[in-house]
Amino acid sequence: MPVSKAPRKPPITTDRITDAALQVIATEGYEALTIRRVAAVLDTGPSSLYAHIVNKEDLDDLLIARLYGEIRLPEPDPARWREQILTVYSQIRDRYLAYPGVSRAALAVVSTHLETLRVGEGILAILLAGGMPPRTAGWVRDALSLYVSAYTLERSLVQQRQKHQGDDWLLSHDELIEQFAALPDSFPLTREHAAALTSGRGHERFDFTVNLIIGNLW
Repeated sequence: MPVSKAPRKPPITTDRITDAALQVIATEGYEALTIRRVAAVLDTGPSSLYAHIVNKEDLDDLLIARLYGEIRLPEPDPARWREQILTVYSQIRDRYLAYPGVSRAALAVVSTHLETLRVGEGILAILLAGGMPPRTAGWVRDALSLYVSAYTLERSLVQQRQKHQGDDWLLSHDELIEQFAALPDSFPLTREHAAALTSGRGHERFDFTVNLIIGNLW
């Protein structure tokens, strides 16, 4: 009786490496991401991955490129450029939040992947269509990219801590106001304006900050 051969493993590719890395981040967070961990997901050894990536920074580049590949860019409209910028960065925000802590990868590398450059080019086109000089547009793009990375990283860290430590450590909105209201008299402004200082639901603060940056420049 012939002995059946074990099914051949699919070949290691950069797409499979990226898929495995995103799987690790989605389930364990970016802090758990290592080349060894990705190799384990692919049921292979780390040396198999080094034929396709050089190091962790190379993996970070692939991750951001994959997420940016899902970003839809509008045709630049001078009459709607502010709205368009908010739409693009909201997409980036949501992709980062889907994978806790992945924005650290964006902060860690200067990506030269074509997908990342495509989105950068699209953002630049929108800002230039709004009438900005090239240098101003470049700096605004950098500032907004840093903000979305920091914003999503903060939210991811809270989610991860909440996941591991439960809800007890995280104050509710009402509890936070109560704590501010109970501060000593040396904090009169914080006590008086506690509700305003802690206001904002969903991504209201994100929208406010993006509009604040672009609304006061041009």
